[in-house]
Amino acid sequence: MKEVCRLFSRALNNLKLRTKLFLSFIVVVFIPVLIVGILLTNELRNMALKNAMEQTSTNVQRVKARTAELINVAYDSAYRLANDDRLETVTNRRYETVYGVVQAYREYPDFKENRRLYKEISNIRFYMDNPTLLDNWEFIQPEPSIVQTAWYQRALGSSNGMTSWYYLEDERDKLKYLSLVRKVSFLDQATSGVLVINVNMDMLDSILNQESFETMIVDDSNTIVAANRNDRKGKTLADIDFEREVITERGGMFEADVDGKASRVLIEPLVPESSLNTLRIISVFSIDNIVKDANRINVLALIVISASLVIAIFLIYGVSTILSKRMLRLSKHITKVATGNFDIALKIDGKDEIGQLSRQFNAMVSSINELVEEVQESNRQKNLLVSKQNEIKLKMMASQINPHFLFNALESIRMKAHLKGEKEISQVVRLLGKLMRRNLEVGTGKTKLMNEIDIVRCYLDIQKFRYEDRLGYSLRIDPRVENTDIPPLIIQPLVENAVIHGLENKTEGGIVYVQAELIGDLIHIDVFDNGEGMTEEKIAQLVESLSETDDDEQNRIGLRNVHLRLLLTYGSEHGLVFKSEPGVGTHISFTIPHGGETHV
Repeated sequence: MKEVCRLFSRALNNLKLRTKLFLSFIVVVFIPVLIVGILLTNELRNMALKNAMEQTSTNVQRVKARTAELINVAYDSAYRLANDDRLETVTNRRYETVYGVVQAYREYPDFKENRRLYKEISNIRFYMDNPTLLDNWEFIQPEPSIVQTAWYQRALGSSNGMTSWYYLEDERDKLKYLSLVRKVSFLDQATSGVLVINVNMDMLDSILNQESFETMIVDDSNTIVAANRNDRKGKTLADIDFEREVITERGGMFEADVDGKASRVLIEPLVPESSLNTLRIISVFSIDNIVKDANRINVLALIVISASLVIAIFLIYGVSTILSKRMLRLSKHITKVATGNFDIALKIDGKDEIGQLSRQFNAMVSSINELVEEVQESNRQKNLLVSKQNEIKLKMMASQINPHFLFNALESIRMKAHLKGEKEISQVVRLLGKLMRRNLEVGTGKTKLMNEIDIVRCYLDIQKFRYEDRLGYSLRIDPRVENTDIPPLIIQPLVENAVIHGLENKTEGGIVYVQAELIGDLIHIDVFDNGEGMTEEKIAQLVESLSETDDDEQNRIGLRNVHLRLLLTYGSEHGLVFKSEPGVGTHISFTIPHGGETHV
């Protein structure tokens, strides 16, 4: 706790006086007022949302009750008609004349009577497969297009007495209605028909139009059969940009985006009596519309707080200007000194603390002038030393190029040209030129892993030309790591070590494997050979030599160079790792971050 207080005090002392006054105002006045305003506004917003949800729930229950009353009229009518023996007589009789059909229709006025007695019903029609019947918009001979519909097939396949509700088009006026569909079985005749009763959509719409929030009735296929917004009717929930997660919900309160607006959605299931499917009543209200009053209060509070802040800023600015006028003069002179102007003298009257600072400042400037001259001389000597060190490093890097490989390659080219034709000579010369050009272009920056592999491939092709069938190689590079930045010449020296020290003295030759694979966040690079291998003691000597400073031939300068560059670039956990067994081969591996992030 004491340490925290000390750090806080130090940070506070580093601030300007004007900044301290501003911070005091923010901490003591602005933040408390802001917190209170946010809490009050949030509470108002939550209260508005709560009231809206309660009102929506009440409204939906009212809509559910009134809609149930409306569709129950259709259900009751369907029940009576389905159990009317006279309907069986009319629909199953085989008529010989048109007059007989017309006379039978006149003697059966029940459909018209139901429409006249119950304003909740718009139309009634009965589909019956009886070729002697005439279509009169009430008794209809079903066409193949009707018979093949899902609602007709489902009705025929349902149990007697079960109903379904669909949003269907009436053949008479070509308008769509919420329709009750029921199978009517005539057991004595071993026949059946389909009864369809249309609900009065004007009455259904009038129920919904009384609601202040957007309310709609949706059938089993997510089709909106009625809504208090005319542009919604006949569309599906997906058509109005309804969230998929909410479309399939059968009931409850949800948060969702509707038409791109954050909204609350209340879904209430409506299960008609003896129905095979259900309807849903969905009420939607925009959160922004509900909380607009709370937002207006929030804006007003923000304006008041902002005005108070502006006034306070002016007051603080005036007070701090009076208090810090002399300190600002001192600060300006210090700034001039910071830019390198030491030929100034500060004159501030008074014997107070600021006056003392003025005198001490003048003494400090005088001392700095003397120190600058000393530092300049020191820097001159230091730059000379650095220049010499860089020159030495450049010579050391240049000395690491081993001409042995180039001489062997040129000798092999000469012998091959003597014994064979010129095509292979042309190819190996091209590879050698490419390899040398790549090495010259490397510079001191980074290179892509794919470019480094290209150098490795050129080197191995040239060595394969030299060793012929004694040398084989395999390159397996993960495509995901090809464009990773790595230090130049970081893999080729390992491959060269495998060829020269692992396979050169092996009469039957061998194979070099190079692999780069992405595992997790690290790129694992492995160089294998099936050459002579090394004992554990020799491996220990090799690992020890990697950290030595003497640049003699025994220290394997190429390996040491690679190892040190890996450590300096990526950190201590990314150096070379050796595994070897005499007569089996050697495995050298290292890892680098996938993104090529460096340690420094």
